[in-house]
Amino acid sequence: MDEYAGNIDRWFQANVGKLTWLAIVLVLVLVTDRLVSRVLRKVLDNSQIPSASIFVNLARVTIWVTGAAMVLQPVFGINPTTLITALGIGGVAISLGLKDTVANIIGGFGLMLGHVIQPGDLVTVQGVTGTVHDITWRQTAVRTRNGDLMIIPNSVLNTAALTKLTPVSEGMSTLEFTAKASSDPAAVSQDILDRVTKATANVSLEGQPPLVKFTGFSPYGMTGQVLVFAREGVLLSTVTDTAARAIAGADYLVEDGGSADNI
Repeated sequence: MDEYAGNIDRWFQANVGKLTWLAIVLVLVLVTDRLVSRVLRKVLDNSQIPSASIFVNLARVTIWVTGAAMVLQPVFGINPTTLITALGIGGVAISLGLKDTVANIIGGFGLMLGHVIQPGDLVTVQGVTGTVHDITWRQTAVRTRNGDLMIIPNSVLNTAALTKLTPVSEGMSTLEFTAKASSDPAAVSQDILDRVTKATANVSLEGQPPLVKFTGFSPYGMTGQVLVFAREGVLLSTVTDTAARAIAGADYLVEDGGSADNI
């Protein structure tokens, strides 16, 4: 036991310089990592540059790679140039296995630097509509109105059809109705607007009142749509349900296709 302890003591004495240098570099890297991340986030938030974690992550990787290069030779006896050469030889094989990751990284930079999208944008991607939550080195997160977080690889987002929306179009929901053929369109439109505006006051988008549009005719009467606009955080189904309940039972609405009262 004493011999084992002695060996450990001699090893520490022989490597005290290396261990000290390793500890110093590790502390410097940790402090620099935290400081640069905090400053970079603050700078991005106060500038016109899109603020996303992809830039912070790139800075952090650079800091840690620099720190590793500083301790390879003096602590572990590994020549950084030799290591880079070895990595270069196996780079082709590695790149084949990481081609999707590389494509995602390049796609992420393309999206951000090209100002295609940035956090806070309202978008529709592959039939899913939501707000861009973040863009990382590998993927983009889109949060839908119902709270789901959709994760899209950047390489897919770079090639998929993408639509940027306004708050009005993103929050619009359509409620279809059929009015009796003998009804006065102006009276019907005004009554629907009054009912729906009052009922959806707490869930509709501020400054964007409901709209009533007549779209044509059917064998049962005049067809139309009520356009309602949900405020942020309100489900489209909620505002549609509220509007439907508001006009339910109106005497000018068609109740069923076979009733003579619909004329």
